[in-house]
Amino acid sequence: MEFEFEKFGIGPDDLKNEAENLVKLAIESGKEKGLFTVMPANHWIAQAKTRPVPKKLFGEFWYESELCILFADTNLGKSILAVQIGDSISKHKPILGLIFEAEKQPVLYFDFELSDKQFENRYSREFQDHYNFDENLIRVEINPEAPIPDRQSFEDYLTESLEMAVIETGAQVLIIDNLTYLKSETERAKDALPLMKQLKALKAKYNLSILALAHTPKRDLTKPITRNDLQGSKMLINFCDSSFAIGESHKDKHLRYLKQIKQRNGEQVYDAENVITCQIEKPTNFLQFEFLGFSREGDHLKQPTDKDKQALKDQVMELHKQGQSYRSIANEVGISHTEVSRIIKKSATT
Repeated sequence: MEFEFEKFGIGPDDLKNEAENLVKLAIESGKEKGLFTVMPANHWIAQAKTRPVPKKLFGEFWYESELCILFADTNLGKSILAVQIGDSISKHKPILGLIFEAEKQPVLYFDFELSDKQFENRYSREFQDHYNFDENLIRVEINPEAPIPDRQSFEDYLTESLEMAVIETGAQVLIIDNLTYLKSETERAKDALPLMKQLKALKAKYNLSILALAHTPKRDLTKPITRNDLQGSKMLINFCDSSFAIGESHKDKHLRYLKQIKQRNGEQVYDAENVITCQIEKPTNFLQFEFLGFSREGDHLKQPTDKDKQALKDQVMELHKQGQSYRSIANEVGISHTEVSRIIKKSATT
């Protein structure tokens, strides 16, 4: 068969030589510099082109090879949704009307929240007629009788054991429920930073997709959910690839909504103007989020009183006096930068 490129005057030897030259050039220019790998931008792109495009694991919320954080207040259903996502990946079954592009594959679900009996209760009908999970969904929990090696902290041994589970199962999708068990003080930057470094190093080493669950401190229910609502938000949000949150509807305590907080691989589809509205149901033997539609986050927020409004204005003006930008203030207080501008301009004329 005639070689495809010969009609352009390019033969197999030319392609081979060019490939060798590129490799040589990459090696010469990409020598390790201490902690850094240094290469021209075009070489980084050429290297990246050899890797597959990340596929959607949970719509636009979570892609392959991402460290994603799902956060919410207690008792809003983080674990319920996380198991549902794990079940979806293990069976190649889309959920909540979201696109699922990845292959069916093993999922390691590190459950640091429920006992086996509590887990059974959620996925059965009165401890009978149990839900049939795929063998690809592998649940992991702490063995309280396991000895901890001398001169090693519980947290370090936990991280080491997590890596051992990855190696032994070959799973590339991890769900960690929740971050508190990996590091007990994640609300402080100095404690959150080492944890995120460990997870990112593990992700890079084994090409993992990690969904980590986290809590929010007590939040003002009159305000939209922002990155500042995540416990230890500064470091956790900065170092993760993507993040989304579960909110509770003030107009109906049974309703939940899903909102994107951070994304790198795609666009922000589910923002404050287009959140996914759900309810938690157990139609048979599987506790799950059920898709209801789309709505504005504002429809679910508690209506602020005059006292709340004045407190917001005072906070905006105080941050403005400190020299913060409109966008910085907007991110901190949870309103749009346009609203920040309106408050500041109105205060200047009164």
